[in-house]
Amino acid sequence: MLQASLERCPLVAILRGITPEEILAVGEALLDSGFAIIEVPLNSPRALDSIRLLSQHFGDRALVGAGTVTDAAQVDAVACAGGRLIVSPNCDTGVIRRSVALDRVSLPGCCTPTEAFAALAAGAHGIKLFPATMISPATVSAMRAVLPPVPILAVGGIDSGDFARYLAAGADGFGTGGSLYRPGRSADEVHARAAASVQAVMQALAPAEKATGE
Repeated sequence: MLQASLERCPLVAILRGITPEEILAVGEALLDSGFAIIEVPLNSPRALDSIRLLSQHFGDRALVGAGTVTDAAQVDAVACAGGRLIVSPNCDTGVIRRSVALDRVSLPGCCTPTEAFAALAAGAHGIKLFPATMISPATVSAMRAVLPPVPILAVGGIDSGDFARYLAAGADGFGTGGSLYRPGRSADEVHARAAASVQAVMQALAPAEKATGE
């Protein structure tokens, strides 16, 4: 599920601070621009309501779920709201195992090889390198050399100017938050920013795929 979504578009929209009143317009704008994965952090206003609306209206077109998931009870709540993606800022094996038990996609935050291997041993479907501002492309390359072939996403402080270097180092995608959405931005502005991000990552993918012989 995660891999297929990343193949459609290797970007995760992180909608921190969004409200249920604006979620459908913004969700439609993201899908129209090419995004296939949408995350609503749980520290957003009435986040579960937004996840429920996204899942009901766009669940057949996108992988929808929650970010900033820090305990197993939150995993249960997201699953009840219809969310299929569980993203954490940290490597909590209890959260990972609960996500897997509920047949949800687990994407925990990791910053070291030790955390990444612990996450994968617990059943994580991919690794969120977070915060990416602490993890250089050279570090991504070194981690990719020892990790199994699972999706690796760079998240935290990443913008379109960083895409090419991280893809060349072995990253499979990116989380994009403040450069895409902030409270108060209209759906039209989000659409324009999302379309620009999709165009940038697709352009960056071309030389990265050529370099790996794909």
